[in-house]
Amino acid sequence: MVSPCPRYSSAGERCPKLPSGVTSYDSNVNSPIGTPGGTPQPLCKFKTPWPTAAATWTAGQSVTIKFNPVGVSHSGGHCEFSISYDGGKTFAVIHRELRYCFVGKKPEGTTNEVSVRSYTFNLPSDLPSSNNAVFAWSWVNASGNREFYMNCADVAIKGGSSKSYTGTEMVIANYGNYPVIEEFRGNYENGIELYNNAKRITVSPSGTKSAGSNIVEPSEKEEEEERDPPRGKILAPRDAEGEKCDPDITEQEGDGDGDPEMKAIQKHSFDYQLTDFGKLTDFRKPNPYTYTYYFRYVIFVTDAYQPTNNHSCARGQ
Repeated sequence: MVSPCPRYSSAGERCPKLPSGVTSYDSNVNSPIGTPGGTPQPLCKFKTPWPTAAATWTAGQSVTIKFNPVGVSHSGGHCEFSISYDGGKTFAVIHRELRYCFVGKKPEGTTNEVSVRSYTFNLPSDLPSSNNAVFAWSWVNASGNREFYMNCADVAIKGGSSKSYTGTEMVIANYGNYPVIEEFRGNYENGIELYNNAKRITVSPSGTKSAGSNIVEPSEKEEEEERDPPRGKILAPRDAEGEKCDPDITEQEGDGDGDPEMKAIQKHSFDYQLTDFGKLTDFRKPNPYTYTYYFRYVIFVTDAYQPTNNHSCARGQ
């Protein structure tokens, strides 16, 4: 997307200056932000908005969204154009171009040729006014690697006739643990059920109301806990059924990785030490190596057992 100018783009039209503290433009603005099962970039890619709006729109007006003249089409796919009032956490759709985005009609086989490089549509007249709205274009490509594309632009909305807007929630697919839409291979109905079944949400500058939103964002509390783990229980090693490997091992209270005094516990021998969040190092080996566990706080306090994988108990050698 080149207009309105996406965050930190150097190739957009009428782009604002970079925010304070940001020293470089995004040279990968055309790249996807996520793939299935991978570790995706955040929605909108960048959390800090432009210091000023990249465009000022009036609710109900016609707008034209322009795309990079050197981009490829990946045989089309599903595009949505959405609006957010909570800084880019939740998006309600205002326009869709499903199946043939960028190609206009069903192509004869796989192609990267682009037939459509801009879309013009009317903004809903009931979009609330705001100086801090976020406009997003998102795309699930029809051919090639399974990917999710998204650009976000900070916009101002004027003249809105309503305090809220209700629409379908933006579909997210081919992004981390979200649903996967496979390559179309000529079937342009592929993935349409996700768009048809998208939940209705209401967005407004005062907050978002949703009937079971499908967007998973870490809460402020979760982000705080990642930085400073809370007090909890130090778990003994367990098997796949959740039973203790050794019933005589006691579980101790503490805050695990957050408390230096709990970094090592000596019972029968100094075998294991909690060295990092969710990881254990076995110091009995000539070259210590680290195990990774599903349990949030786990520490071994006996040399009777050692793990061979995430959910097993095996006798130590």
